[in-house]
Amino acid sequence: MRTQFADHKGWSDLSMLKAPSKAEIDQLSRAVAIMTPSEKNQAVELTDEQVRRIADDARVDPALFAIFINGYVLACRNGGKLEDEESKARREKQ
Repeated sequence: MRTQFADHKGWSDLSMLKAPSKAEIDQLSRAVAIMTPSEKNQAVELTDEQVRRIADDARVDPALFAIFINGYVLACRNGGKLEDEESKARREKQ
């Protein structure tokens, strides 16, 4: 995981989405480009296996694509925020 994006408590996974490198943007673009219209419209419903298959088919880093999809799902479920209230409270307690 890219630790340069870690905050003062060590959280970095979704933070990397705020400033991806050009190589990461290129990978994410390739993965999204091969997604079917159905996968794009129902991205919040994708299973781990589907995410892995898309990453493999696009020849991108599966962890990067999973973080991207997870961030997208969180943003959709939380009105555009990348972190839900429960996760935020748990992180702040540490």
